[in-house]
Amino acid sequence: MEDPPQSTSRCSVYTHLFTKPLSTNTFSCQGQGSDEKMRDGDMGQTRTCSHAQRMAQSQGWVKRYFKAFCKGFFVAVPVAVTFLDQVACVARVEGASMQPSLNPDGSRSSDVVLLNHWEVRNFKVHRGDIVSLVSPKNPGQKIIKRVIALEGDIIKTMGHKNRYVKVPRGHIWVEGDHHGHSFDSNSFGPVSLGLLHAHATHILWPPERWRRLESVLPPERLPVQTEDK
Repeated sequence: MEDPPQSTSRCSVYTHLFTKPLSTNTFSCQGQGSDEKMRDGDMGQTRTCSHAQRMAQSQGWVKRYFKAFCKGFFVAVPVAVTFLDQVACVARVEGASMQPSLNPDGSRSSDVVLLNHWEVRNFKVHRGDIVSLVSPKNPGQKIIKRVIALEGDIIKTMGHKNRYVKVPRGHIWVEGDHHGHSFDSNSFGPVSLGLLHAHATHILWPPERWRRLESVLPPERLPVQTEDK
C-alpha cells in the first residue's frame, strides 16, 4: 500500500525535473527581453545625451561667434571712422559749378568721387588740384573747387572787387570750372589752408565715368605771377 505514494512521489519529481528547465528557459527568455529593453533604454539615453551635447556645443559656438563678432565690431568701427576721417572717403557731388569736369549731365546724374584726406594732411596742394574744403561762408557745408593759385601768386580775378589779388600766406585761390555758375574765391576771396578737407582724386560713379581726376589748370586762368618764379 506504500508503493503508490512512492510512485506518485517519482511522478512529482519527474514532473518537477521536466518543467523546471522550461521555467528556467522561459525565465531566461524573459531575462533576454529585459536586457534588450535595458539596452534600448540605454541607447535612447545615449541618443538624448548626444543631442544635448550637440545642442550645448552649438550654443557654445554661437556664443563664441557672437563674442568674436562684438570684439571685431568694436575694433572695426573706430578703425573705419579713423580711416574715413584721416585717409579717404567717398562723396556725391551736387551742383553745376564744376562742369564739365564733374556732373557733365547736370541734374540727371551726380558723380561720386574719392576724397583723399591723406594727401592734404600737410596742406600740400598744387595748382590745378580739385579739392573739397569747408565753405568760408557756411562752416556746415563742404564745397568742391579747383586750386587756381597758391600763396604768393598774383591772380587776375573774375568778378572780384579787386582786379588783381595776391594770395596771402597760408591761403589758396579756388574756382569752379563753370565760370558764372560757381560760388568761389571770386566771391569770398582767398581761402585759408586750414579749411582744406581732401583732394578729389577719382570719379568712382557712374561706372562709365570712372577715371582719375587730373590736376590741370585752364590756360586762361594761369596766375599772372607765381612766387616760385
